Amino acid sequence: MKQRTKTLPDKTFLTSVKEYSLITLGILIYVVGWTIFLISNNLIGGGVTGIASIIQYATHGVIKAGYSYFTINIVLIIVAIIVLGKGFGGKTIYATIVASIGLNVFQTIIPQDIIQTLAIDNGKLMSTIMGGISVGVGIGLTMSQGGSTGGTDIIALIVNKYRNVSPGRMLLAMDAFIIMSSMLVPSYTPSGDLVPWTEKLTIVVYGFILIAVNSTVLDMYLSGSKQSVQLFILSEKHAEIADAITNELHRGVTVLEGKGWYTKKETEVVMVLTRKSDLNLFLRYIKAIDPNAFLSVSSVTGVYGKGFDAIKGSKRKNDKK
Repeated sequence: MKQRTKTLPDKTFLTSVKEYSLITLGILIYVVGWTIFLISNNLIGGGVTGIASIIQYATHGVIKAGYSYFTINIVLIIVAIIVLGKGFGGKTIYATIVASIGLNVFQTIIPQDIIQTLAIDNGKLMSTIMGGISVGVGIGLTMSQGGSTGGTDIIALIVNKYRNVSPGRMLLAMDAFIIMSSMLVPSYTPSGDLVPWTEKLTIVVYGFILIAVNSTVLDMYLSGSKQSVQLFILSEKHAEIADAITNELHRGVTVLEGKGWYTKKETEVVMVLTRKSDLNLFLRYIKAIDPNAFLSVSSVTGVYGKGFDAIKGSKRKNDKK
């Protein structure tokens, strides 16, 4: 059997680099959204970060959000490792550490004039919208790579694993409770002034706008990142391509019998379904084996089964005979 003349990319290494790079980017977007738009305006959000911001406001900034964020997440991460697996836990621990450091450091290193121009001068409403978009994109990017920003995201992923409930809706319910609880805790501005309860009531309303924007952006992002594609591959090296996809990319392959009507020549067509995010890696593999391969790529609405989405919902009990 001839060995390949071209070296195929290391799927495990490339995938790991891509995943952790995107998780890091997602966390940075998430932290920037909180630091610039939300914390600077004494705004309240949901999740563990919302709880951490409440603690920071109540302690005059002595306990920065990063410390309480990390502490609260330890217990939830342990639960996530047990339920969702060690791979999830490793990525989430990494994301939590980066976010915890970022929530403390970014409040120090981001120039005040940038915060003034982008957030404070634009008012609380615009900061709420811009912060919600940033936070939603950051969470979505992190979750799409198998990680999480921790906190209530972990609870949402656990429920989503067993039930067909969108993560955005789960986060919406939990975040509403956290935001409303902020009314019971005193809050101080960075200058040390006590926030009156009338302003806190307005901040709660902004908090509901924030989680609405956040959950909408999150669902939109995740639904896009889960798109799948279908490939039809025609090649004289179809067996080698099918073996590479099965053994090295770990995707199922179906080989269909075909016939080129122009040439009247029998041929085999390799059909495979994969995530859209993995398409470029598949194309590199195919090109490395047969640069002259002919293939078509089309989007599919949904793919269910092993390696893709699970059909969730309660199982019907068999009728008793």
